Amino acid sequence: MTKARHIISGRILTFDDAPLSSPEAQAARLTHGCVLVEDGLIAAVGDRASIALAAPDARIEDRGEDIIAPGFVDCHNHYPQTRIIASWGKRLIDWLNGYTFPEEMRFGDPAYAGAVAADYLDLLIANGITSASAYCTIHPESADALFTAAERRGMRMTAGKVMMDRNAPDRLRDDPRSAYDLSKALIERWAGRGRLTYAVSPRFAPTSTPEQLEAAGALWAEHPDLPMQTHLSEQPEEIAWMKELFPHDEDYLAVYERYGLCGPGAIMGHAIHLTNRERTSLQATGAGVAHCPTSNSFIGSGLCDVAGLARADVSIGLATDVGGGSSFSMLTTMKAAYEIGQLRGQSLSPAFLWRLATEGSARVMRQDRFIGRIAPGMEADLIALDTKATPVLAQRAARAQSASDLLFALMILGDDRAVAECWIGGKAQKGGG
Repeated sequence: MTKARHIISGRILTFDDAPLSSPEAQAARLTHGCVLVEDGLIAAVGDRASIALAAPDARIEDRGEDIIAPGFVDCHNHYPQTRIIASWGKRLIDWLNGYTFPEEMRFGDPAYAGAVAADYLDLLIANGITSASAYCTIHPESADALFTAAERRGMRMTAGKVMMDRNAPDRLRDDPRSAYDLSKALIERWAGRGRLTYAVSPRFAPTSTPEQLEAAGALWAEHPDLPMQTHLSEQPEEIAWMKELFPHDEDYLAVYERYGLCGPGAIMGHAIHLTNRERTSLQATGAGVAHCPTSNSFIGSGLCDVAGLARADVSIGLATDVGGGSSFSMLTTMKAAYEIGQLRGQSLSPAFLWRLATEGSARVMRQDRFIGRIAPGMEADLIALDTKATPVLAQRAARAQSASDLLFALMILGDDRAVAECWIGGKAQKGGG
């Protein structure tokens, strides 16, 4: 059978092999060259002459001076909150009660869930996000809708039905048994189907009883290769609430540890207000952190110590957290992460932030053997970035003195207009399929 293959040429973005634990000492490289794509995978990366020689019959898509980068990977967001993004002025608990929970009640309707899922994925693609880990609602229909829409687009998508049996409206509560049974049925239906992955998803400790957390831990223990996603230490009042509900646990992370919900594949959203013990335990257990800078500032949660976590060798990825976050753009998210770092006296390098938005998030999701880098054997989830997309970006890019300088300008001044093309599994589909 003839292989489906084509060549994408442009300025290929790669990084040095520095560990992500060195947030200031990173190096980025932009090299004029080509990526050979065969049957949805990257077959080769090199100069135009050698790639053309290896595949003389392949169609060439010449992107000129566009930057060819790995597709962005968003390791924590809430797709049911797509239509309530930019809702005014609430703290976390008020925001959940005032905006999130009323909207999530609508997702028992498959038609509504399907429409939002389509909008959500189209917005991801428009912003160059080719993979994500998303929370659904308690309704299995919401997970079915998202997985169906992602499968149609050929996306590598991780998602899970939220488990939540207390401190929420009646219409948004399940129970330990139904949460386990419905999640297990979704795992059987979707996990490992094409490029889809299921995430065991207890929302956060205050909205689950001990019995439900135990059920979630049992489910994850039965499927240890799957990820598990939840929230950790987002706001001080949330931590105080957790201590009232779990008075015998040393700290927030200890609750999850007690129920088997911490370890490789655990995606801990936010993780801002950590104790020294929690930070040490995150590293020791192999759990990852999803850094959500636009959300952390928009809801007033705090300034995550990203550089400190990196130096402690905690696995970190970057996330939009939509809709608590204020943008679908990963460029905007990198800008916010840089600004939060500055407020902490930490000047995070452009290469470090770009790696968090690609291979860092992929590693947190345990998907880094598939996505997050441009290298032979990786899946061909790629984006083309136009450094002349807006007048202000064009004039700044023209003065860039290095690859790092250009990436910095792009993440500070760029938005969805800079995403000129998005390939998912090698197929161009900017704006959705």
